[in-house]
Amino acid sequence: EITGTDAPGSVASPSEEIATPGKIAAPETTVHTVARGDTLSGIFAAVGLGAGSVNAVMRAGPEGKALATLMPGEAINFEYDHLGEIARISRVKSPLETIHFTHDGFEFQVESVVRDAEIKRIHRSGIVDSSLSLAAEKAGLSASTTMNMANIFGGVMDFALDVRGGDRFTVIYEEHFIDGKKLKDGAVIAAQYVNAGSTFNAFRYEHSNGEIGYYNEDGVSMRKVFLRAPLDFTRVSSNFNLRRLHPITKKVKPHRGIDYAARTGTAVFSVGDGRVLKSGYSKSNGKYVVIRHGEAYTTKYLHLHRRNVSRGARVKQGQIIGQVGCTGLCTGPHLHYEFLVNGVHRNPRTIIKKLPKAKKLAKAELPAFNRNIDSTREILQHFSQQFELAALQQAE
Repeated sequence: EITGTDAPGSVASPSEEIATPGKIAAPETTVHTVARGDTLSGIFAAVGLGAGSVNAVMRAGPEGKALATLMPGEAINFEYDHLGEIARISRVKSPLETIHFTHDGFEFQVESVVRDAEIKRIHRSGIVDSSLSLAAEKAGLSASTTMNMANIFGGVMDFALDVRGGDRFTVIYEEHFIDGKKLKDGAVIAAQYVNAGSTFNAFRYEHSNGEIGYYNEDGVSMRKVFLRAPLDFTRVSSNFNLRRLHPITKKVKPHRGIDYAARTGTAVFSVGDGRVLKSGYSKSNGKYVVIRHGEAYTTKYLHLHRRNVSRGARVKQGQIIGQVGCTGLCTGPHLHYEFLVNGVHRNPRTIIKKLPKAKKLAKAELPAFNRNIDSTREILQHFSQQFELAALQQAE
């Protein structure tokens, strides 16, 4: 975000000489890409426009005042008429949104132009050899869509522990295009994950009240009370073990949780809605966060590099609460995660399967839901079976 009035940015001007304010030596268009440290007055000065022009544009309604907070990467286009006078200034906020300030001879008039992206539905399928992330990349999925898929199945799968070689997945999602060029990935419409013979399906559905969620074919929410894993999927260094040799003290000590090995800075998130009981530091645990979920459940996150929440704060499921680190007694960057029920340590790998079930769509919503997913379910199954057959033929 840009504030202040100093530090002018560099720009290719239409002439080596600086023209008088409001007058440019040659009629053409100049484009300035906003960089960190740029200011509106500096950008205008670089193309020969003085404070009068800056003030005139900023008087052109809220859109003009908003020019004081330009963002790096945005483009400012200066267009001149055949006499070399400024005719229009355009703020290109994104490939889809441009705000034009057109001079009518007296003042600037504002016009906001918003374009609609072309949305295409894409399907990708893959099979896991060594890791889900590599399999997804090989299948052509972006990192963001891979994580979206993992988040959708986060209530039924721990992608750090449950992934097996031979697992298959199929994803139907949106890609956004403008002028034939891809802008970004959109929403996941449907997905299937086959893990060790168990098949999980998920379908995107918008409720009558506008709320959006993911549900299986029976209308049961994919969002469980708790996520199966508290961070982006990665390898695990040790499982739940009530008696193990501590790697530093060399003493047999209960290890009441799971160690997720990950790079320092990896995001750690709360597995469920709750309130932060503690956010502090101790010699053994390093930086840590403890969260209470209702009356019975507590989760602990230890050895953090950084804590993002403070004591008493309310957190939502999936909210980032810290980063993986190696503070306290540890041999390498990892997250130590514990799950307690009524104050008793329980194995996170098994206890979550026994916890309260996910909510199902209201009966009034089910007819619309079934109509919504009917064709998508058939398409998802078709692509999944097609990929499975191709994989079997390739293996022969």
